[in-house]
Amino acid sequence: MSKNSRDPVTSFLMKGLSHFASESVCAGHPDKICDQISDAILDEVLKKDLDCHVQVETMAGKDMLVLSGEIKTSAQKIDFEKIARAQIKRLGYTEPAWGFSDQSPIKINIHEQSPEIAVAVDHKGAGDQGMMFGFACLETPELMPLPIMLAHLLVRNIDMARQSGRLNYLRPDGKSQVVVRYKDGKPVGVEHVTLAVPHDESVDNEQLRNDCYNKVITPALESYGLVVAKSSVVVNGTGVWHHPGPAQDTGLTGRKINVDSYGGYARVGGGSFSGKDATKVDRSGAYAARFIAKNIVAAGLAKKCEVGLAYYIGGRQPVMMEIDTFETRKYSQKALHDFADKIIDTSVQGIIEGLDLRRPIYLPTAVYGHFGKPDLPWEQIVELL
Repeated sequence: MSKNSRDPVTSFLMKGLSHFASESVCAGHPDKICDQISDAILDEVLKKDLDCHVQVETMAGKDMLVLSGEIKTSAQKIDFEKIARAQIKRLGYTEPAWGFSDQSPIKINIHEQSPEIAVAVDHKGAGDQGMMFGFACLETPELMPLPIMLAHLLVRNIDMARQSGRLNYLRPDGKSQVVVRYKDGKPVGVEHVTLAVPHDESVDNEQLRNDCYNKVITPALESYGLVVAKSSVVVNGTGVWHHPGPAQDTGLTGRKINVDSYGGYARVGGGSFSGKDATKVDRSGAYAARFIAKNIVAAGLAKKCEVGLAYYIGGRQPVMMEIDTFETRKYSQKALHDFADKIIDTSVQGIIEGLDLRRPIYLPTAVYGHFGKPDLPWEQIVELL
């Protein structure tokens, strides 16, 4: 990528004093319910057929769930309804009075993948066209931007507080937003934290705010050596939130693409991730781009890196591969591309095999982000001899 193509957010953060905000959402957020159901279906099909082709979308609304999409598989029986209800129950939606629960009606409209698409995939080509981006920087041990990592940790702490009973009056659903203060391109503090959390009617906003500050916010920020003044914290900006879930806010698979990636700090591609097997380069290409970017930064070749890939449907090789290090690289562009070529083959088949993506590993990615989790294959650091 040329100097002039540099991401404007990253350019801005390299100058003087500035701020940047990212958000994340709890596992019980309507969009995340849908992401997790879609990926739970993908994982179940992969358990029975590693060569399957899957693209499943979920929509959740008031007292209803819709599953739609295309699957090509040799598996004889996949109980889509059972998978969906299990996820809804796991996420805490067991109370019909909330307007959405594991008893809500489910409509299924899943059919076989188009043969016009399948023929391209069967010949090891991309299952769709698109561009994907991967990013890495030195702001956190995970080599991720600090704002999105804090936002993820906050909603994870909300979910853990509810599930463990530590804050047993919480209900599923919730959101976080964090404003990080930067100086000369480096994070120096937290300016503001916003939480939105549904709760029982018996709890007032003052108790909720105090508990969230002490048991959710403070532990999350302390893990990164940070603090925020209580006066800079907002919990439930309208004062109350009692009714969670899709009855109040329709959910859709793939709607939280910035939450899933870099919190708006870096560019994202044209497609979402969940519910798609690895032949869909929207997903696998984004994972490969992150893998390359992270390894470039981890190897000390640059302090900040964005990798861009693009494919066309049926194509085996990318039609674009660009590496931008925002004037922080220590070696030539050729050296960076040579390094990338050594650690992964960016053909569709090369990505799938190199990152071992043809296996049921996707449900854990569907909440708290697809990047920055150490156990995922695209997060591994390669040691070149």
